[in-house]
Amino acid sequence: MRALPQLIASYIQPGYTVLGTDGYGRSDTRAALRDFFEVDQRHIAIATLAALAQQGVVGPQMCAEAIEKYGVDVDATPSWEA
Repeated sequence: MRALPQLIASYIQPGYTVLGTDGYGRSDTRAALRDFFEVDQRHIAIATLAALAQQGVVGPQMCAEAIEKYGVDVDATPSWEA
């Protein structure tokens, strides 16, 4: 669940990335649901690198390399909105 953590995100410095889902009443394997909601290991790694890049800890190229390595289409419509 991400609704509660999202409420406090703006109060935490230097930044706070909320991961998780709000459910939507779906049924599937855990691995399939993690992929569907983009909270599997690939998406978590990319979200972490993006947050670190925004803070200037790593360069944006590192995030771009992870996106390419994991084959994530960042321009695709999220599955839950399709």
